[in-house]
Amino acid sequence: MEEEIRQLSDFPKVQCPFIRQTFAVDKDLFKKFGSALQLKKPEVYLVVNIVNPGFEWVFDDPDTIAVEKFDGTNIKIKMEKGRLVAIQNRLNVIDPLQLVKGKTFIMEGIHQAAAKEYIMPDGEYAGELIGPKLQGNPYKLDHHVWYPFERAINDMTYRSFLEHERTLSNFDTWFKDHLHSRFYTKRAAKLGLTDKVFAEGVIFYNRRRKAEGKSYMAKLRRNMFPWYYADKITILNYDQKGLKADQTKQDDLD
Repeated sequence: MEEEIRQLSDFPKVQCPFIRQTFAVDKDLFKKFGSALQLKKPEVYLVVNIVNPGFEWVFDDPDTIAVEKFDGTNIKIKMEKGRLVAIQNRLNVIDPLQLVKGKTFIMEGIHQAAAKEYIMPDGEYAGELIGPKLQGNPYKLDHHVWYPFERAINDMTYRSFLEHERTLSNFDTWFKDHLHSRFYTKRAAKLGLTDKVFAEGVIFYNRRRKAEGKSYMAKLRRNMFPWYYADKITILNYDQKGLKADQTKQDDLD
């Protein structure tokens, strides 16, 4: 169909504000637990206490905020006069009319978003699709929903980020013990539930820097810290100070 040749822009690459380095893990434990921890090799890619050059603004700019990072899949849509004219899962074009062997859960999420008035009639919008078929459904949703990133910036910001010194040590404690999903907490309150769900991580965002044409987004996830794996897999020679400079790697797209 005509929409299949449309190409919306891909999502921008979002890097970590810390340097990340690769550390080997016990191979026998990797064979046992690697798949459950989504590891492809007997190694983990972790943050060390070195600021990624160019991301100092995460730590020292008062206009920087921290927004919940949703655990689903990226979906971008294009609207024209209230009509959905293009959908992409990153660079994969989605055919909304492919009902047999199609990804109908994506359309369910977009329709749910429209019903909740998350979608404007015109423009190109990026967001996260979450729900039963994605990432083990950490938010315990009965249906899929597409959540626009711009809405998350307005509604899913962590005020506590502004109340503490921005250091790796503080982030480590925050992510391990206190970084609960704001989306799930709000949903649970409406349903009368009292349990908590950890957020996947945060997106650091700076509107002023975006307006100035500078880098304005960075990401930090719970699985970038050694404690995320340590109860199942032994990490060999992890050093928070970091390895030699020639052993560092830049963040990837995952």
